[in-house]
Amino acid sequence: MAPLQRLADRPVGRRVARPVVTFAAVVLVGVAGFVTLADVGLVEATFWLVDLTSVELHFQDHAGPERATKAFAVLVRAGLVLASLWFGETVLSAAFGGQIREEIRRVQTDAAIDDLEDHVVICGYGMFGRTVAETMADRGRDVVAVETDETEAGRAREDGHLVVVGDGRREDVLRSAGVERAGTLVAAIDDSNVNVQIAVVGSQLSPSVRVVVRVGDEMYEGLARRAGADEVVIPEVVSGQRIAEKL
Repeated sequence: MAPLQRLADRPVGRRVARPVVTFAAVVLVGVAGFVTLADVGLVEATFWLVDLTSVELHFQDHAGPERATKAFAVLVRAGLVLASLWFGETVLSAAFGGQIREEIRRVQTDAAIDDLEDHVVICGYGMFGRTVAETMADRGRDVVAVETDETEAGRAREDGHLVVVGDGRREDVLRSAGVERAGTLVAAIDDSNVNVQIAVVGSQLSPSVRVVVRVGDEMYEGLARRAGADEVVIPEVVSGQRIAEKL
């Protein structure tokens, strides 16, 4: 999908599109009205939208509904002015509110993710997810972090990763993260049930992706594997084993 089309599909794009469409509609109505009322050509009718004095000059040499045409011209001009003000207000509001900047960043992120293959999608950028992301990045793997929390999402961006803000249990969110082209999906949230659900959705969207699921208790291991997990990680067990080895 082209970047402009991506931006148009965003909320701010739809907000800006409304006054633009309204302006275009007023132009079309104005041209059609002038052609009908004064029996002039399309080019001359279009020019009348810009220069209302041309209407008066026209009726000095031509007969016709001068008063109705002038009244219609005033209404059209008012419509154009209001549509222009609406457009300007919308753009300024979005710009000062940071929405345009945010939408452009999302478009750039989507375009960058579209170019990835065999990357790692990590759902949850807490301590566990952050550690996995750092390790994968050090090994030269591209990482896409999926986060619902804006603070953690901002931290992931600061760490140099691409970020999709959303719930990893949603198909559209995982698709946005490029899970269908990813090499590995890591469900790293501090909630075993949520991670199992992510594994179900991820393995259905991409049967070839390697699914790693974090769980908080051994009782979830069998459930996670049935949900599509290729590997189940219990951080407390792993930490205990490492400490035992050092002891």
